Amino acid sequence: MFTVKWLNPSALLTDLYELTMSQVYVEREMLAPATFSLFVRKLPRHRSYLLAAGLGPFLEVLENLRFSEEDLEYLESLKLFKPVFLDYLKAFRFTGEVWAVPEGTVVFENEPLLEITAPLPEAQIVETLAINLLHLETLIATKASRCVWAAQGRPCVDFGARRTQGLEASLHAARASYIGGFTATSNVLAGKIFGLPVTGTMAHSFIESFDQEEGAFLAFAQSFPQNTVLLIDTYDTLRGAEKALEVARKMAQKGVRIRGVRLDSGNVIELARDVRRLLDEAGFPEIKIFISGGLDEHKIREIISSGAPVDAFGVGTKMGVSADAPYLDMAYKLVEYDGKPRLKLSEGKITYPGRKQIFRRYDPSGLFYEDELGLREESLPGVPLLHKVWEKGQLLLPGPPLSEIREKARENLERLPLDIREGRRTPAPRVSEALRDLHCRTAESVRRAL
Repeated sequence: MFTVKWLNPSALLTDLYELTMSQVYVEREMLAPATFSLFVRKLPRHRSYLLAAGLGPFLEVLENLRFSEEDLEYLESLKLFKPVFLDYLKAFRFTGEVWAVPEGTVVFENEPLLEITAPLPEAQIVETLAINLLHLETLIATKASRCVWAAQGRPCVDFGARRTQGLEASLHAARASYIGGFTATSNVLAGKIFGLPVTGTMAHSFIESFDQEEGAFLAFAQSFPQNTVLLIDTYDTLRGAEKALEVARKMAQKGVRIRGVRLDSGNVIELARDVRRLLDEAGFPEIKIFISGGLDEHKIREIISSGAPVDAFGVGTKMGVSADAPYLDMAYKLVEYDGKPRLKLSEGKITYPGRKQIFRRYDPSGLFYEDELGLREESLPGVPLLHKVWEKGQLLLPGPPLSEIREKARENLERLPLDIREGRRTPAPRVSEALRDLHCRTAESVRRAL
């Protein structure tokens, strides 16, 4: 289960305008239920789907969201807020409900990842948290799934902790990459918090600290006989491979088999071929070749397409920051207040009013066919994707284990047609007749009131 011990769950983790707006709501007793919808308007150029993630961390933060006495003293010191609003915040709890697509679900543009219904100030104040947590993990889980697809069955491991944009981001990235199909992480704290498999090899500094490269290899193999992967490109890669083979022979006499060698620089395609030849000729076909260094799905695809004999990949920076698409156009918009539909008509940012549901349809072979975005009360053909996970201020069920979320993601991705999985087609949901009608009527009503 996700833990927030390392994350400050203070309700101050919000944008100032959420609080200034909420003071007006409280002053004017605008406390009726409001529904906000969180969705991505348009996918980045290099994305044809998203893999939903981050819901579990968000719900756990939501459960503990409070303004402490220290928080309230700070807000009072700003000289912005009135006593009546500070009194309201003193008793702040999230008392509403949350509908969401389960983590590991494939979604497309303009489809709600979640919808929150709560008294207007409550629903407003949690906006920043909702976007932050779902945005980051959805972004990374999607990127990771693309790397896994490119690797064609070869394991991918998260090496991104040192370059993600913040310590907390490294933990979320490890969690999200596991959902996306990565097999392990180098981030030890993430392993502890989330129960992820942890793995690692050695750095070039380890090799450099010894007078001889072979001595470094042998020391590591003797210390970690069951988990020896040797980094062979510190000086000369092929000479490094030969020295790794010397160590492999010595350890084999003791009944210990070297697991692998790692390449982190140079022309890894050609080097992998040469190293594989040396390993095989020496009688060690079981030693694996592990590649790292500047990898993403594009580089992995290039390596695999070349036929290079690579067995696994360590993927760091470009996955941990989603380098080719570092943000999503994620929005959190009011769609209903006090029982009345609400929308936005700004050019390029029009929203659909009302509480919604996504209905997913599959073709006879079981592959994704289309989604239809409708109103929540509609009964349309297909599988409803949004489920109630929070009601009357309480989590309805504990979140599933991360292993189940990961398996759900795998099943969702396997049901995507090849052209979507490879990024050649980006589906958009069909909009139901009832939702289109509500949009037209609400827009006309708004324009008449202008």
